[in-house]
Amino acid sequence: MSLDAVLSRIDQDLDAALDRLFDLLRVQSISTDPAYKAECTKAADWLVEDLRSMGIAAEKRETPGHPMVVAHVDGPGPHLLFYGHYDVQPVDPLELWHRDPFDPAIEETEDGRVIRARGASDDKGQLMTFVEACRAYIAENGALPCKITFFFEGEEESGSPSLVPFMKEHAEELKADVALICDTTMAAPGLPSIATQLRGMLKEEFTLKGPKMDLHSGLYGGPALNPLREISKLVASFHDESGAVAVEGFYDGVPELSDELRAQWANAGFDEGSFLGRIGMSRAHGEEAFSAMEQVWARPTLEVNGMWGGYTGAGTKTVIPAEAHCKLTCRLVGDQDPAAVRQALRAHVEARLPTDSEVVWEGSLDGAKASVMDITRPEFEKARGALSAEWDREAVFAGMGGSIPIAGYFSSILGMESMLIGFAKDDDAIHSPNEKYDVQSFHKGIRSWARILEALGQS
Repeated sequence: MSLDAVLSRIDQDLDAALDRLFDLLRVQSISTDPAYKAECTKAADWLVEDLRSMGIAAEKRETPGHPMVVAHVDGPGPHLLFYGHYDVQPVDPLELWHRDPFDPAIEETEDGRVIRARGASDDKGQLMTFVEACRAYIAENGALPCKITFFFEGEEESGSPSLVPFMKEHAEELKADVALICDTTMAAPGLPSIATQLRGMLKEEFTLKGPKMDLHSGLYGGPALNPLREISKLVASFHDESGAVAVEGFYDGVPELSDELRAQWANAGFDEGSFLGRIGMSRAHGEEAFSAMEQVWARPTLEVNGMWGGYTGAGTKTVIPAEAHCKLTCRLVGDQDPAAVRQALRAHVEARLPTDSEVVWEGSLDGAKASVMDITRPEFEKARGALSAEWDREAVFAGMGGSIPIAGYFSSILGMESMLIGFAKDDDAIHSPNEKYDVQSFHKGIRSWARILEALGQS
């Protein structure tokens, strides 16, 4: 059978595919709330039965938390592992939803038809694009062109506590030639992309201590050190006037952007004005030497997430606080070492401590390196070509501003590269009320995976 037949079946079966997705979206699989434990199990069971309906050997695997779904299909081509998650975020605040978040529906918008429901984009709709592509391929050909392992978890939205132990215990079963992850957005509306750079993360928190106790500002205002004033100076010292991080050693391991990637990104159709305008910004406020796209996809950051201290209630209280607090996160790129960045950040603060002050660091916060994929592997160019053919424009190798830990786990635990290919849009309102997924994203996502499977299955 030809690929055209598979694509034609996908088109003809779209309404049935949407019905199946709606069945899954009705399951209230909120992983972080124990009240929905049975619903998470129900979602895992639904996926097992759906895969089995295609003749795929699927199983529900119990964990200390919510179940994993693992399935295997033998095939002639390379071994692919496809990962997705069936759990969803809580729906609060419920009053901001325009409809029941677990009663999915198609809505007409000025940008086209959308699927409105919790999990429509993150990640049930995305997960099902791959499943539906496999369904159509099997229906037309009787088999898939590649050996495939399906791996679905139910705790992604609650920190994935069972994921790493499960992967380590079942490493031999899960290992494949390459992992496929469908939990990402397109680089721009209508622009297909493969995320090949994921920023790492470093979290830090410190307390600046001054006087032995809170002080009356009438008695001690002036001669006493004010921790809030001093911590403001410290925070201001983290960046220079150009927006660059001024912490010595912070940029060690940050690579230069290649000319090839820079050229791809320049033609990506990224609208910086629109990107910034929808959050009320008139210009980018990061490193002046880099565009907003480059700042998000390829540059590290040091951000202040919270500062507090003293009296914050209603009215006023004439107090000089005994201490002030600050929470920081750093997004890391390339070969930046989280431990080295942490050491540099602490050294920067400690070298600037005023007399009569003390800094206390939170001792057990996370740090993870960035993930950079090897795009010289032939699978990446084959997938990019397949995406370009479906969307009728050249797909790009994109960066991602966020951090997706699963890609790092596939590398560190299973020794696999990951291709992150998603069809969501920035305005899908994931984690927010009125989450949606474009019908076009769902439809063309299915077609895209069929093309990718065909391309990867060719020697």
